[in-house]
Amino acid sequence: MTPPDSLPAQARQKLRSVDRICVLAAPTLLAQESRARLVARFGDSPFDTADVVVCLGGDGFMLETLHRTLPRDVPVYGMNCGSVGFLMNAFLEDDLPDRLARSQDVVLHPLRMHAVTSSGVVEEALALNEVSLLRQMRQTAKIRITIDGRVRLPELVCDGVLVATPAGSTAYNLSAHGPIVPLSANLLPLTPISAFRPRRWRGALLPSTADVMFEILEGDKRPVSAVADFTEVRDVASVAVSEDRSVRTTMLFDPEQGLSERIIAEQFTV
Repeated sequence: MTPPDSLPAQARQKLRSVDRICVLAAPTLLAQESRARLVARFGDSPFDTADVVVCLGGDGFMLETLHRTLPRDVPVYGMNCGSVGFLMNAFLEDDLPDRLARSQDVVLHPLRMHAVTSSGVVEEALALNEVSLLRQMRQTAKIRITIDGRVRLPELVCDGVLVATPAGSTAYNLSAHGPIVPLSANLLPLTPISAFRPRRWRGALLPSTADVMFEILEGDKRPVSAVADFTEVRDVASVAVSEDRSVRTTMLFDPEQGLSERIIAEQFTV
């Protein structure tokens, strides 16, 4: 690792403390073997006292790790030991402390889902990718959409609908033909899933300050579930979604492969 005193003053200011590294790995053989090699070289601190968490696996395990860090916002540096690895850096054993010290921050704020079931039970959950509403049975869902207290769509007949974060806009949202949103745009994609009526509605881009309310119509006949990343609530009557700026998590990326660049590049993938 390059001694800090040999770096320019501006670069020194960007270095972070990496004395205590916690290494977490997905339960796959590749991730576990990679973890054993890193721990042997760089040690392994407890999660609760670590300066940084190194996450080994794929995007799914990265998302799980980010949720785990939400209460204390310890930065997470992912290294790909999975398949796609959109949220991960390349796996390299050498110079890990130096890579961590020089990595760039990406701060994410989650969506907060406030769901009320048909029996009156209230459930809350956070989502770093998206909050999605999905039909539970063969019948299409009927959903009223209200934005900031104003009804914008009295009745959407569909398989479902979702609100994504900018970071999550390249995940389920993109698969549902929603727009990719740059991290700096302060926008939330609102995207229908297999809309039947109105057939031509393709969704909307909302300001990140928007309060979105979904009301389920004919819920007894057309039950709907709501999913915030890993948390599913079934038989919902209404679901409120908004960005929670009081909660944050920090991802770390190698300077030449930041998340903003990846999101831009994804729009030119053919």
